[in-house]
Amino acid sequence: MYGGTRSGLAAVSTALLAMSRRLEVRDVLRTIVVSARELLDAEYAALGVPDDHGGFAQFVVDGVSAEQWRAIGPLPRQHGILAAMLHQDGPQRLADVRQDPRFEGWPSAHPEMSDFLGLPVRDGEEILGALFLANKKGPHGFTDEDEELLSLLAQHAAIALTNARLYERSRELTIAEERSRLAHELHDAVSQKLFSLRLTAQAAAALVDRDPARAKGELQQVAALAAEAADELRAAVTELRPAALDEDGLVATLRTHVHVLDRAHTAHVTFTCDGVRALPATQEDALLRVAQEALHNALRHSDADRVEVTLARSGSGGAVLKVTDSGKGFDPKSVRRAGRHLGLVSMRDRASGVGGRLTVHSEPGKGTTIEMEVPGG
Repeated sequence: MYGGTRSGLAAVSTALLAMSRRLEVRDVLRTIVVSARELLDAEYAALGVPDDHGGFAQFVVDGVSAEQWRAIGPLPRQHGILAAMLHQDGPQRLADVRQDPRFEGWPSAHPEMSDFLGLPVRDGEEILGALFLANKKGPHGFTDEDEELLSLLAQHAAIALTNARLYERSRELTIAEERSRLAHELHDAVSQKLFSLRLTAQAAAALVDRDPARAKGELQQVAALAAEAADELRAAVTELRPAALDEDGLVATLRTHVHVLDRAHTAHVTFTCDGVRALPATQEDALLRVAQEALHNALRHSDADRVEVTLARSGSGGAVLKVTDSGKGFDPKSVRRAGRHLGLVSMRDRASGVGGRLTVHSEPGKGTTIEMEVPGG
């Protein structure tokens, strides 16, 4: 084992325990990278988690300062030597990565690298990520023992990362269940309040002619009940706003939501984002609600095998959300006539409430696209 020393075994044990104790995916990724760099005595380490579009959804580094990382620029694409790590079974060890024909596309601000060791992190057939190390601090570069150690670390990293993903997915589903419970409570509370409001208004109407004084009292009660109902609605809306939206922003929240749905349904659900950064809080909330409603419709009613969610920057500096499914489609006019709105009224209200607009493109047999555009602000 590593160097044949007890201290080496203790270091490996410490690293594996550290990975197994982390619950958040980001923390697990960070622990894997730090552990790999320390155990193999490398100057740099990185772990890239691929997305579905030729880039990396997450890319965690160790040994690079925050200032260097900012200078390097955007996350790398899956090309060259990085792509090789995602499409091969075993480790890749190079005496000088710069001499490899696949060495390309490195930013000018990237630290200088020479000897290189990398391998994929796998869960069965699924590629969870690619782990890279560069610049062994010893005089002879990475060794066979380093390869064995990194392979061992990657196996445990796959377990820890899978467990962390399951934990986050479970937490997401728990949040969804809690939101559903709150929605039912909101429905019950507001329904009771509105029922009382209606009865009181009817009583006031009956008393207007024969007992104006009592009618006035009933109308005052109507005003009080209406105020209480409004307060309950405001409180519920605040409570139902996803915490992740405040903490992570719209793009990250949508990406996580889509990932959970993709795992939970047979339809393939994807998310892409192009140039959208922070938006006003009310717009982000409205866009998320519309996306959730449109996704619910597509996955429950359309019989689609593919649902695509895109968020792109608009020409006016705002954003355009599209939820497109490959399902059976419908005639929007006939849906309105039949009184089955599929949440379209609610979605249009949310769009107009933030100065945006919502359009529906659908035909029987040709799928559906829900598009919402909000202005810059």
